Amino acid sequence: MSALRYLFADHLSRGVSSLEGLDPARDVVLMTEVAAECTYVPHHPKKIAFLLSAMRHFAAELRAEGIRVDYVRLDEPGNTQSFAGEIRRAVVRHRPARIVVCEPGEWRVLEEVRSWEAALGVPVEIRPDRRFLCSTEAFRAWAQARRGLRMEPFYRWMRQRTGLLLTADGEPEGGRWNFDAENRERAPADLDFPRPARFAPDAITAEVLDLVRERFSGHFGELLPFGFAVTRTEALVALEHFLAHALPRFGPYQDAMRAGEPWLFHSGLSPYLNAGLLLPEEVCRRAEAEWRAGRVPLASAEGFIRQILGWREYVRGVYWLFMPDYARRNALGADRPLPSFYWTGRTEMACVRQAVEQTRQEALSHHIQRLMITGNLALLLGVRPAEVCDWYLAVYADAFEWVELPNTLGMALHADGGIMGSKPYAASGAYIDRMSDLCRGCRFDVREKNGPRACPFNYLYWDFLLTQRERLGRNPRLAQAYRTLDRFPAERIERIRADAARFRAEACGGATEVAVTRPPPGEPPPP
Repeated sequence: MSALRYLFADHLSRGVSSLEGLDPARDVVLMTEVAAECTYVPHHPKKIAFLLSAMRHFAAELRAEGIRVDYVRLDEPGNTQSFAGEIRRAVVRHRPARIVVCEPGEWRVLEEVRSWEAALGVPVEIRPDRRFLCSTEAFRAWAQARRGLRMEPFYRWMRQRTGLLLTADGEPEGGRWNFDAENRERAPADLDFPRPARFAPDAITAEVLDLVRERFSGHFGELLPFGFAVTRTEALVALEHFLAHALPRFGPYQDAMRAGEPWLFHSGLSPYLNAGLLLPEEVCRRAEAEWRAGRVPLASAEGFIRQILGWREYVRGVYWLFMPDYARRNALGADRPLPSFYWTGRTEMACVRQAVEQTRQEALSHHIQRLMITGNLALLLGVRPAEVCDWYLAVYADAFEWVELPNTLGMALHADGGIMGSKPYAASGAYIDRMSDLCRGCRFDVREKNGPRACPFNYLYWDFLLTQRERLGRNPRLAQAYRTLDRFPAERIERIRADAARFRAEACGGATEVAVTRPPPGEPPPP
């Protein structure tokens, strides 16, 4: 019985479940480049180029094994530019007895795949994605046994399931599950930072870059220089480079920021993990091995492993547990448009300007920039969650909805009502000043609390608490902040309100520069 095996752009792993049991003599692997997936949000050109090049390289590797690959290029005549159109054309070409696909990473795509059998008259087998360390069924069972869904108990449970960083007696190495308290240091001025591994484009990538430049040059972001790994071999080189040069000091400085330094000790491996070029377990095991060999401090190894074994697996579980309603949540009633400077970078706030410009150049920024600068500002401004989520989905090379949506809507915006966090990650300019040197080059003064020279984070923070008092006033983790607020004289409250209103009017007074309108699943965007 012949099978048509559909591979999506984030299924670029030889061990993906849709390839299990493949018969090279009878089966065909289908891979398609479609415009709908490049434009349902205006994806960063580097992200598009990375995925298309990685897909083409993976297809070549499968063909080298003797596997038949039906590969539809973006510019191929007759390309319908949608998943639905291309699967229909492939069924006509190959007349398969069945279609086999690994479960997609996004709800909208899964819903489309579920419609294929009835639409095409061909049995469709949707297999679980076993590359993750926690299946959606296992997460659901874990969640049902608990009143709350905090990441920390999930992370400990995952450590116990995998044995990572455990003693022979099943206890956490170092006597603690979490070394986060040791991972919050500001980077010294004289500290040297490594750079992630970069790779020169080969002929396949060069052809993709020309295509992306022709088709998507109007999207936010710079295409060149391009240095992403686009094969598993290159991704493994990037992993070993990070382990040798950055992981030893990743721990203490993982929350730090520095002007002109986009990477510090961060790995830049998330695009490779999310596309399937690297697997989460192998990455965690390698980090653990570096600690056991004495080359990496425990706090660094644990902090890095927690990002993958804890957060990455956790946000995926939350996504599939609560979708599709999760995407529509807006627990804080945020209703303002996304400021245009998220697209242009034209703002006098130095920290925001650097985060946006880095994102424009690299299609990546690290988690503190996302959470405590661009995310924190959107939270304090009261920007509509859907607009913020679409921005994050569009501009980052590692963004697929399963990982982007919970991190943005839940962690950064607290729009899920506290599923992921017991309090909003709201902060004034003091946090940014404590963890970076960005305030030194800013037009605003982080020490000023009110007025035209004051850091906008300062008065926006207190105005946020005032605005959200009915929703958040009884939150025990905000009790001290509200006690402090209650001691403010009426005159200062008036200044806070006035400054916040002025800044919001300037920042959110108009529509966003790039309109994001998603087409229905399976349909290409309008021309």
